Amino acid sequence: MPRGLENSIIDFLNSLYGNVGWLGVLIAMTIESAAIPIPSEVIMPLAGWFLIRNLHHGVWYVVIAGVVGALGCVLGSTITYWIGASGGRPLLIKYGKYILISSHHIETADKWFAEKGEATAFFSRLLPVVRTFISLPAGVARMNFPRFIIYTFVGSFIWCVALATGGYYAGANWVRFRDVMRPFDYPVAALIVIILVVFFIRGRQAHDRDPVEVGE
Repeated sequence: MPRGLENSIIDFLNSLYGNVGWLGVLIAMTIESAAIPIPSEVIMPLAGWFLIRNLHHGVWYVVIAGVVGALGCVLGSTITYWIGASGGRPLLIKYGKYILISSHHIETADKWFAEKGEATAFFSRLLPVVRTFISLPAGVARMNFPRFIIYTFVGSFIWCVALATGGYYAGANWVRFRDVMRPFDYPVAALIVIILVVFFIRGRQAHDRDPVEVGE
């Protein structure tokens, strides 16, 4: 994310936290988990500084930060999940063949989330970038919703506590914690691109082997 945009987000969060306190963390994490790019690596460390250490609370307040942040993640992820389940899936079934996504791909995703959805929902919450968008494919694949909520909350809680703790101990220099996290954004984003490229190539190969029938 460009530093200028990130600085604008920091100003927005400062104002939000100053006006509504912990509700601001809930709002910001809901927005972040609804696939709108407000990095949790900014939201939670700033909360650790501004709402905990700056107000002379004990470090155990990071548990409150974890709960509030995780609830925001659940709210935002629920929105994205149901967008995928109600809108994304029918669109993929109807038009997926035009972007090389077949019914077989959708069935594979269904099977993946049925067998490994818990691990996917949990561990994805501990990764930059991925954590913001995992709810959409989970919704498309119709992962078991109660399990999706539970593992989203648990994984998000750990992530939020870790970030808030880092912000707490960094104090007024909390932004340096974001600088430490920033280099991890690029490898994760690159990995996502590689996966998409491999998926596209395999889709093209399958399409060439089994051309779409006329009138399908």
